[in-house]
Amino acid sequence: MPKLYEYLGIIIFFWSDEHEPIHVHGRYQGSEIKAEIIVEEGNINEILIKNVSVKKRFDEKKRKDFEEFVRHFAKQIVEKWVDYFIWKKDIESVIITRKVK
Repeated sequence: MPKLYEYLGIIIFFWSDEHEPIHVHGRYQGSEIKAEIIVEEGNINEILIKNVSVKKRFDEKKRKDFEEFVRHFAKQIVEKWVDYFIWKKDIESVIITRKVK
């Protein structure tokens, strides 16, 4: 489970055996959410925030924090996906303590 980021207590990660579309999971105090990043012809076209059906849902504040973070770092998340799943590179985790906008 490569941990990509820690943001305001939210752990943002890939499962090591992921599938497309490109997506990341967020975990916070026993709850989980995911963001699908839809890429077409090298461009990010859409970001879909989805609940994980078998997990406790994020509260609205943390859901908004997660969504803002993913939208802000979508390009870097896609790059990390390619590095990890295509090029088989190790991913370095980053801790971000300031709120993104």
